[in-house]
Amino acid sequence: MKAYIFPGQGAQFPGMGKELYENFSLAKKRFEQANKLLGFDISSIMFEGSKEDLQQTSVTQPAVFLHSVILSEIMGEDFQPKMVAGHSLGEFSALTAAGALSFEDGLQLVSQRAQAMQKACDEVPGTMAAVLGLEDAQVEDVCASITGTVVAANYNCPGQLVISGELAAVEAACEALKEAGARRRALVLPVGGAFHSPLMEPARQELAEAIQSTTFHDPRCRIYQNVTGQAVMEKEVIKNNLIAQLTAPVRWTQSVQQMIYDGATSFTEVGPGKVLQGLVRKINGEASVSSAEI
Repeated sequence: MKAYIFPGQGAQFPGMGKELYENFSLAKKRFEQANKLLGFDISSIMFEGSKEDLQQTSVTQPAVFLHSVILSEIMGEDFQPKMVAGHSLGEFSALTAAGALSFEDGLQLVSQRAQAMQKACDEVPGTMAAVLGLEDAQVEDVCASITGTVVAANYNCPGQLVISGELAAVEAACEALKEAGARRRALVLPVGGAFHSPLMEPARQELAEAIQSTTFHDPRCRIYQNVTGQAVMEKEVIKNNLIAQLTAPVRWTQSVQQMIYDGATSFTEVGPGKVLQGLVRKINGEASVSSAEI
């Protein structure tokens, strides 16, 4: 059974989407729609902007969403998902590709999400750190022992967990994790804030209003959401999980393991980069992985 997976923030690269724009009329139409809906020329930034330009949260999130969703649309009849999942931001791409959100509503929510997250980052400085070589439970225990806010944020694959929280708390946790035997490193990441932690609560509240006022549809297949790692098809459950996502951890390891348990034999990454393919391989070495082809 084929599963489609959608990348999140960090997968962007200069020039992304340009080939789609130049070769497919549907892509050109979508990019022009996006420019109008967002109120700025995101296509020019994606095609011609620098790496730094693309790292702005207000640009990064809609850019990755656009690349993924447009690619899924161009695939046409070849895109026949039985199950989908997305990593953090990628969950919005997955929901849109699976028909739970319209293109316009999906993009609007992603833009609002990016702006709300940036606002929360400006209000309370925070950061994230990658921890390699420890069991999840060890990382969780260390975080719980630290004064201040620091939590497990991304369960990416066995032996790779990202923590998130207040600057001082994350730095203290990194030192404690190294002492606990983080085999390779516990390294603070160059990100703008403490995503998927309690510090995102203002953004969660703001996005909740937008999600509740948006029309959701029944998805065409099961979606495995970050908050639970379980298959969901009910609209209200999808909305509630999406609201919770900003302050809850991304359970990517658990999502992929559940998809395999439910019958997934191959994973196709739809969007920029190959990060998720690498994570799937580390979660289950027997799974077949590939990039979307058009």
